[in-house]
Amino acid sequence: MAAGDGVAGGGVAGGGETAGGEVGAGGAVLELRHAVKAFGAVRALQDGSVAPYPGEVHALVGENGAGKSTLVKILAGVHQPDSGSLLINGDDTVLHGPAAARQAGIAVIYQEPTLFPDLSVAENMFIGRQPLRSGRRIDTGKMRADAQAIFARLGVPLDPARVARGLSIADQQVVEIGKALSLDARVIVMDEPTAALSAAEVDRLFAVIRTLTESPGGSGGMASPRKGTAVLFISHRLEEVFAICQRVTVMRDGRQVLSRVLDGLKADDLVRAMVGRELAERPAEAHGAPGEPVLHVERLTREGVFTDISFTVRSGEIVALAGLVGSGRSEVARAVFGIDRYDAGAVTVAGQRLRRASPTSAMAAGVGFVPEDRRQQGLVMDMSVQQNIALASLSRLRRAGLIKASAERQLAADWTLRLKIKYGRLGDPVSTLSGGNQQKVVLAKWLGRKPAVLIVDEPTRGIDVGTKAEVHHLLSQLARDGVAILMISSELPEVLRVSDRILVMREGRLMAEFGQATEEEIMTAATGQAREQA
Repeated sequence: MAAGDGVAGGGVAGGGETAGGEVGAGGAVLELRHAVKAFGAVRALQDGSVAPYPGEVHALVGENGAGKSTLVKILAGVHQPDSGSLLINGDDTVLHGPAAARQAGIAVIYQEPTLFPDLSVAENMFIGRQPLRSGRRIDTGKMRADAQAIFARLGVPLDPARVARGLSIADQQVVEIGKALSLDARVIVMDEPTAALSAAEVDRLFAVIRTLTESPGGSGGMASPRKGTAVLFISHRLEEVFAICQRVTVMRDGRQVLSRVLDGLKADDLVRAMVGRELAERPAEAHGAPGEPVLHVERLTREGVFTDISFTVRSGEIVALAGLVGSGRSEVARAVFGIDRYDAGAVTVAGQRLRRASPTSAMAAGVGFVPEDRRQQGLVMDMSVQQNIALASLSRLRRAGLIKASAERQLAADWTLRLKIKYGRLGDPVSTLSGGNQQKVVLAKWLGRKPAVLIVDEPTRGIDVGTKAEVHHLLSQLARDGVAILMISSELPEVLRVSDRILVMREGRLMAEFGQATEEEIMTAATGQAREQA
């Protein structure tokens, strides 16, 4: 292990009460106490505390910007707290790097996959830990066999030998889960692991989590009289929290505000703790009567991906593309915007036919595109908040060939205020923002162009309940202003709540169209039990 990656241990015993009256270190596999972390003038964590128990799934919930990501990075050894303590086996411990966290038996699956695109799936899973033959050569056969055994346990038919480049978000997440399982850790932190998974994949993941918590832990640095891995589960989907977790810690504004067993709590109790107020149920918003057709897709086909896709989106209308992960929804959206080439068919906007594989043509016609993978496709992570928001509007900001910084700053300040984006300074890198605020920056980038058509792929993936309601309201407001919106979403309640019409895809084909529908009707069509309706 490199210098500086070691674990510094002390002899301070754990104890004390957490908010909500539960005993903290008594039996907890680790305990983070009253952690504080600031980045410049921004105090990301003011009183971060959590104590996962072995053999249990412990939920960590809160709005975006509540401090969850900073807390996770402290457990991962990425950040060290400015004050507070981390106890492992009752000892006051400092993790001087990610290697120290892994040695201590802590594995973290981050919300955004971090794979090396040109390495194989197996190489990504065992990077830095490859099994060796005599002569110090990597035993590729054993590495792939070990990876295959993990995928078999997960019930996922992934080829360990395939290159990671081109994997879907769902498959990348599965590889990250496999990597954590290969570490045989005593504590596994899962940051939004189900955000890009289908319902069947979520069920399979939950089965794996239950197996982990029922089984003895691995050879990590933590000893405990209890058996089973401790899982710290971070999710904005409260129905998942109640389905899989036994305990919950709620954070708000960088502080732990509630920590207790879930038994006896309701979703409204968690929401109230997260936002600090009652979150009124917003009725589905009427958008008014749709206007003239704006986006027209005619018999769009890409061999092996999608076939004969035709639909229209009118001014002031929200049309949802629903279906299981892998049904071809995102691929259709990428083809419409010109990112991917299609083999046959046509896309027109307000009567103007778009050139194939030309995002420039789509943008010139007034089309905006919010992609599913915000970090890889929606943002330039090393650029500032201000620059990212202005990125799609540079032609409007340019004067005599130059971009006026004041105009760029004014545009960014306007949209950060409108979308309630939380940031330190407009000049800070967008990578310093929470996931939900990064998503808002992507939205601001395209809304700054005043698009006639807006394509949004999973617009609320990884966004908390309060911000999700804001995004839904924003989409409805845009529709009322006459924008034609094509939305791809894996969350059926969101599809039913926000959209005017629903198109259901399965295996690259349109299976059904609904004006009003139930979740059961959509799933029936998505699983192939219904035929395309006239």
